[in-house]
Amino acid sequence: MAEGALRARIEAAGLQHRIVVDSCGTGDWHVGGPPDPRAVHTAAGHGVDIAGLCARVLEDADYTRFDALLCADDSTRRIVRARRPADATAEIDRLMAWAGLGEGDVPDPYTGDAEDFEAVWHRVDRAAVAIVDRLRASRASDRA
Repeated sequence: MAEGALRARIEAAGLQHRIVVDSCGTGDWHVGGPPDPRAVHTAAGHGVDIAGLCARVLEDADYTRFDALLCADDSTRRIVRARRPADATAEIDRLMAWAGLGEGDVPDPYTGDAEDFEAVWHRVDRAAVAIVDRLRASRASDRA
């Protein structure tokens, strides 16, 4: 859902030609599979289609392909940092912290109900709005 929310906010801001967004997991449990149907339903309720996304696992190349690797929670961040190859250039942080919201982890709604998915959507969408603001500010300072 975070990828969908961020993509939607980036597109709405007209930044989609500058910014690449992708998501992955640290385990291969769902590789090749679609998002959880409850996540698809929640995102669709907010006008965002994530049905076509396909699960993949974090690759060494991601550490240099992307400027930032944003993790949903501290546990994932620790795993991502531990796997960091020697030539890594990407910043590694928690999504909410990198967004400037400093509000801890994004909980995994998998074992919850529709309300849990909705709560997570609102959390990641708030982060997406804040990230777009951060990227706009960075872009403005690049031009100054």
